[in-house]
Amino acid sequence: MTTPSAGESKGTRALAALTDLACGSVAPPDPVRLDKGLQALSVRLAAGKARRTALLRWSMVGTMATASVLGILWFSRARQHAPLPPTLAYRVEGGSVVDGGYLREAGNGGVKLFFTEGTEFVLMPGTRGRLRTVDNLGARIAIENGTASFQVTPSAERRWLVEVGPFLVTVKGTVFTVSWDTSKERFELRLRHGQVVVSGPVSGGDIALRTGQRLVVNLPTNETLITEQKPEEAWGDATVGPAPRAADLPQERPAAEKPAERKTIKATPGASLAVTAKVEGEHGWSEALAAGKLDRILADVDRAGVRATLEKASSEDLFALADAARYRRRVDLARGALLAERRRFPGSARTLDAAFLLGRVEESSERRLAHAIRWYDEYLAAAPTGTYAAEALGRKMTLTSKLEGNAQARALAEDYLRRFPSGSYAGSARALRRAP
Repeated sequence: MTTPSAGESKGTRALAALTDLACGSVAPPDPVRLDKGLQALSVRLAAGKARRTALLRWSMVGTMATASVLGILWFSRARQHAPLPPTLAYRVEGGSVVDGGYLREAGNGGVKLFFTEGTEFVLMPGTRGRLRTVDNLGARIAIENGTASFQVTPSAERRWLVEVGPFLVTVKGTVFTVSWDTSKERFELRLRHGQVVVSGPVSGGDIALRTGQRLVVNLPTNETLITEQKPEEAWGDATVGPAPRAADLPQERPAAEKPAERKTIKATPGASLAVTAKVEGEHGWSEALAAGKLDRILADVDRAGVRATLEKASSEDLFALADAARYRRRVDLARGALLAERRRFPGSARTLDAAFLLGRVEESSERRLAHAIRWYDEYLAAAPTGTYAAEALGRKMTLTSKLEGNAQARALAEDYLRRFPSGSYAGSARALRRAP
């Protein structure tokens, strides 16, 4: 055992004496003071625990919020990079797609479009149609005159739009036949299966149709008629013809047997077959016309000025303007738009159509019926077998009878029956031929 030195022993003894003195001067705590001390200690411990709990809770809330934000960002990014439906491809039979997306008939069996996902468009013989756009989400087709049938494969990812004259048919998955008679301004849709929505120059807004319904809109008389039919009757009349069956539609054949006019086209997503770039002066009035927004078109013209519009509007917009003006009975504006079409775009396919429509415009005034006949003559001379040839000759026959008498119109009636024995004016022609 180590013995402390003299210095250390003296210091130790002094420290011990001081300790004894301090302990002796402090009275031992009584029970009351002990209880207060314990309570204070408990409060301090509880406060510390609460602070730690709150800190843990807010830490968890922050973690959850961060996770939510990250989840939203991940979902948004996933949606941006989610694979789109494959680009639609289709093949054409009985014709071809020419400049402007127009469907040119190669024979007398109509034009058929078959899309890879199963949707089928069939334009009846003589129908004037146009494939406006094709992309990965569907297609937009326009029927300018005639009848077409559609069998659209149901899909939540795609939407198909069919412009029919001034009407627009919005389709998901359905089977229907639709027709538009430009000369009579008559729209008809027969729905065999599914649902469609029709918008256009009809009162009461959009019209939703269900299986078995038939919609007829007669613009000159402002009549809209919806009737119910049995599904099997939805296709069965002379105007529309029987419903196309899968067995009746052209089937895929070996390459050696495929007709020369068949071609397969793969569309670029978002590409338009009709217009690849917006041309100067184009206002999108064709789309507005198809949606029934006639007053919007006319308001645009009134804002910009009629003269400036007629000089700058595109060919397509001029035609849409002419239709909107005719439907709203603004005859002078319709005439001006059609004349501007013929003057500014003499090589356009619409130039001939404009001649026929000018005849229709002039018929709205009793004093200008002779002008109407001259326009019909011009159309018939340039397009004796054109889309409106039967109608132009029938209208000319009727107006000639009215202005000059039956004797002068009889030769026109004979000509009509020879060229169009089943035409819309055949009954009137036969009556004229028998008249004294």
